[in-house]
Amino acid sequence: MSPAAFAQSAGTVAKDEIQTVNVVGSRRAANTSATETVVPVDFIPMTKIAEQGGQFDLAQTLTYISPSFNSTRQTGADGADLIDSAALRGLGSDQTLVLMNGKRRHTTALVNIFGARNRGNTGTDMNAIPLLAIKNVQVLRHGAAAQYGSDAIAGVINIDMKKSLGCETVVGAGQYSEGDGRNYLGSAYCGVQVGDKGVIGITAEVLNRGRSNREVDNSPRIIGDSLVKNRTLYVNGEIPTGAAGRVYFTAGVQDRYGSSAAWGRGGIGSDDIPSKNSAAMYPDGFAPFINADVDDRFGTIGYRTRAGEWNADLSQTYGFNKMVYNISNTLNASIANKDLLAGGKGISPSQFNAGGFEFEQLTTNADVSRFYGDILGGLNVALGAEYRKENYKIFAGEPGSYNDVDGLGFGGNAGSQGFPGFQPSDATDKGRHSSAAYLDLEADVTDRIKLQGAVRYEKFSDFGSTVTGKVAGSFRLADAVLLRGSASTGFRAPSLQQVYFSSTFTDFVGGVAKDVVFAPNGGNVTNAAGIPKLKEEKSKSFTLGTTWTPTASTSVTADLYRIDIDDRIVLSGRFDSDNYPALGDILLNLGVASAQFFVNSIDTRTQGLDVTVANKSDVMGGKLNTFLALNFSTTDVTNIKAPPSLAGFEDVLLSERERLFIEQGGPRRKATLGFDYTLGKVNTELKIIHFGPQSLGTFSGPPTPLMKYEAKTSADLAFTYAFTPKTKFTIGAANIFNVKPTAHDPNETDNGFKYESVQFGLNGTSYFARMWHKF
Repeated sequence: MSPAAFAQSAGTVAKDEIQTVNVVGSRRAANTSATETVVPVDFIPMTKIAEQGGQFDLAQTLTYISPSFNSTRQTGADGADLIDSAALRGLGSDQTLVLMNGKRRHTTALVNIFGARNRGNTGTDMNAIPLLAIKNVQVLRHGAAAQYGSDAIAGVINIDMKKSLGCETVVGAGQYSEGDGRNYLGSAYCGVQVGDKGVIGITAEVLNRGRSNREVDNSPRIIGDSLVKNRTLYVNGEIPTGAAGRVYFTAGVQDRYGSSAAWGRGGIGSDDIPSKNSAAMYPDGFAPFINADVDDRFGTIGYRTRAGEWNADLSQTYGFNKMVYNISNTLNASIANKDLLAGGKGISPSQFNAGGFEFEQLTTNADVSRFYGDILGGLNVALGAEYRKENYKIFAGEPGSYNDVDGLGFGGNAGSQGFPGFQPSDATDKGRHSSAAYLDLEADVTDRIKLQGAVRYEKFSDFGSTVTGKVAGSFRLADAVLLRGSASTGFRAPSLQQVYFSSTFTDFVGGVAKDVVFAPNGGNVTNAAGIPKLKEEKSKSFTLGTTWTPTASTSVTADLYRIDIDDRIVLSGRFDSDNYPALGDILLNLGVASAQFFVNSIDTRTQGLDVTVANKSDVMGGKLNTFLALNFSTTDVTNIKAPPSLAGFEDVLLSERERLFIEQGGPRRKATLGFDYTLGKVNTELKIIHFGPQSLGTFSGPPTPLMKYEAKTSADLAFTYAFTPKTKFTIGAANIFNVKPTAHDPNETDNGFKYESVQFGLNGTSYFARMWHKF
């Protein structure tokens, strides 16, 4: 897994891995290393991972390499089962900015409503990018909104795409030890030369992931991995135009079909007939399938040139994500009940188009930079401007997916079971635009001292403007020791998804069905409830660390960090006439029994420590790469700020359960210890992954004890045989000791199973094999 990449000099990596790069966090072109950067950056070469790795998608791959990175595969969380969003340092997925080749990548149209992780967040779909298309991943573990704009509170992930010459292919297969969850991968890359120095790299991939099921109580419920089928194509390249200019481009498209199982409905003899089931259709009960077609598009075209001593870069980036729901193996119980009352068998359609949503983003960038070698020890000046336009849409489903046809009080619940469709009143088409300007300075003050500074002004059409700044510096205490630190302010604009998401559906709370309205900001419900207009989150970030390179083959980094976020946007609890009678009466007058909404309501503090240790050595005639990477992180809600209309109801606005999802949705510590040994044609890799404890709330709430998940340690093992330098075969297993989370009462969990989707998942041991060949 290229373990030494965490702290090695980029110059020590094979030439087809990382050459001279623009390191994320710096606008100065330099061949640098993780032990020389002013702020902490992880370099993760992807070539070996794409050839031999045990995980077939990017989100899971990074989860088991980078301790500061988390991506939890959900189950029982509706659309969140189909998209693994990324997060850094225990914060939300929408507080991490993702770049592709240094350009802002779009988020998904989905906003996570359910699940133990990233509730109320939207984020970037890392699995829309095939592993074989990636050259390296850089993880900037520092707030960088002053450099890159909104969302870069927790840090920045830059995905550097491949454009090397030559062709290669990978085929792989895997499954869990229990015989399900079969994965099949077919991926091919080919880089061709255009003209004298131009190159175009094309990657095509097919990835199928089968369902897994760990439900053991003869329930129709399915708990485990959802079904996913990805079809992906990416093109990345550049073509010189004259002596100093070059056109560069990246384009990608992915079509995904996903299917997850909703809560099981009971059959004959249960209370689910006729409210949620029909004896004529599903006498033994059923589990509806929440299916979705996901379309993801990304494209960048730009022109770089040199005018005298200045470098100039003009680019246009496009991002698009669309998710359309189709609910199958279901029914509209009100339609079935009406049929039954009319003398029929009690039949409803079993499949419905439930509508969906889409998000579109256009970003225009103009950047110039110049390096002054005669100022101090060297001064790099960069400045630029950005214009971004975004649009969010919700479109309604077919009437049968949401309507109630048997009349109130007649027993049959409205809408498609599992996921009632979006109603015409939910439909929206909203947009906004923003403009920004920045100045970035980086100086070698002396041979031992480096300083960075950045300031950024950004104005949004829907909530105003903000100014952010950053200062950072490093001091080389000795040839092998570097001290570094930084301070910055940041912000995150409320996503359009958070502002305008609207839905009415049936949810299960302790096994009881309730109608819940997710009310958009600025609508009738939120205005009646006195919820103010959403505004930006603001942050202050600090890092202080050191790097140590005692030998050319050993490196160590250690960085303390603290991130304070004010006015953080969260999804409120459900307000109704039981927990807030005055507001409940207002909602009832609007035809709403229960309502949730997004609101700027909490301040949080995240602090921790990142440590990496890497070593390369010769052992018994072979090459051993060893690495250790640790992350210790705690997030605490330091203040709950209810709007005046909700004062005194802070426990509803943010319950203990929801607070713990924010504070401990991810493990409070995580460590990876890796050994990569090559002897002749055989490579052996062992990774030990430790996940710290978590405490989550319960549906019943106090005094029911918290669900405490004990610390768990997993291990992955793989063997690779190189038939030739161009052909390699790998077999291996993940979670070889079949470790699973601590079991709890299913009535108290979010997904109704004996444990949440926490730590490393709930499926147990998996096996895989893959073959790589280079042409």
